[in-house]
Amino acid sequence: MNAYISISYSKRQILNAALCTIINTLKQSKIDPLVFVDIYQFNAKQEQQMMQQAFAAIDQCDIFIAEVSDKAIGIGVEVGYAKAKGKPIVYIRHTNEDHSSTVSGVSDFHILYINVNDLYNQLTDIIQQLIAKYNL
Repeated sequence: MNAYISISYSKRQILNAALCTIINTLKQSKIDPLVFVDIYQFNAKQEQQMMQQAFAAIDQCDIFIAEVSDKAIGIGVEVGYAKAKGKPIVYIRHTNEDHSSTVSGVSDFHILYINVNDLYNQLTDIIQQLIAKYNL
């Protein structure tokens, strides 16, 4: 089982603690995380290749996780694609950050976290729900 994690490329380092918590929580449940922005690098002329690779990776995932503490258009595009493909979507956002109504509106599960411990506890609960609901 694997999870595609969508996160803002430009704010990746700022969101590192949350991302590490997500990754470690998934691994504890034997779910392989894929953080697209950490694996692939594209230049400005490779937009089509980038999106083709992202869509191929989303096609292969069992769970789609959107960390939207920093809203980014790319996350919205990926979420829309994942929703169209019937992937369960988990919306994750720090409580101090702006709400993303479009991503929230298509998500199946929502996590609004205060700190990484809160994120861990909520994500652990949602993983159990995902496993039960989707027979993952």
